[in-house]
Amino acid sequence: MTKAICSENLSPTTAGARFERLVEIMRTLRSPGGCAWDREQTVASLRPFVLEEAYEVVEAMDRNDRASLCEELGDLLLEAVFVAQICAEDGDFTIADAADAVTAKLIRRHPHVFGEGTGAGDLSPVEVKRQWERIKREERADAPADRATLLDGIPEALPSLLRASRIGARAANVGFDWDEAEQVIDKADEEIAELRDAIAAGSPAPIEEEIGDLLFTIANAARKLRVDPESALRTANAKFTRRFRAVEQRLEDRGRTVHDASPDELEREWQAVKTADTAGGGSPAD
Repeated sequence: MTKAICSENLSPTTAGARFERLVEIMRTLRSPGGCAWDREQTVASLRPFVLEEAYEVVEAMDRNDRASLCEELGDLLLEAVFVAQICAEDGDFTIADAADAVTAKLIRRHPHVFGEGTGAGDLSPVEVKRQWERIKREERADAPADRATLLDGIPEALPSLLRASRIGARAANVGFDWDEAEQVIDKADEEIAELRDAIAAGSPAPIEEEIGDLLFTIANAARKLRVDPESALRTANAKFTRRFRAVEQRLEDRGRTVHDASPDELEREWQAVKTADTAGGGSPAD
């Protein structure tokens, strides 16, 4: 199925050989006789491309578009090979070293599968996750001093809502957490009250700080409720975009634009679109 979606009957036939072909193509592109643009790139210059390709993978997943997903995974794989090739040229590591590292990590963190005398069905998914986190903590304890604190290793480049959730989850591993989701909602109410006070005071810096505190709390409310905050916000963005486009279309059908409409008219159109969307199976939430 995947081959029909994503592949053009290319040789060689094994995954390893195909991967080596990709690596060799990148070596050629970076060689003196290769591509001037590819030779010019650095690890730093590739950063935005890595992020862009990762987001395009997520977008294909959200659409459940398997053909696009295949293509986007290939693009993301290319970026990994590209970065590793530059590092190999600098004498740091090769893509094979990176593959070895992740292979060793998978084996090390799945002792219930790869350990002697154990079977894959010994642990529940929850127990597997706890074991994974325990092994990570043990590995972190053996790390150099500058990488040995609890919150090390959470990438700063993550989307901020997702990183807030990861920070909260890491702290929760040592019991620094709310007991119930309802307590986090109460904390959000508290942060909203503090935001209102900051707005009343009229000072920009405290307003920004309180908005940050509120967003951090909301991200952790999502975590406690087993919701990915980044996915939830993407869904909300998509819903707003869909409904606002419908508002634009309704106005256009009457020879008007959103620029011509008054705030009251926009609100009436929004409520009409929302009602129709909900009746059609959409979410009733704003």
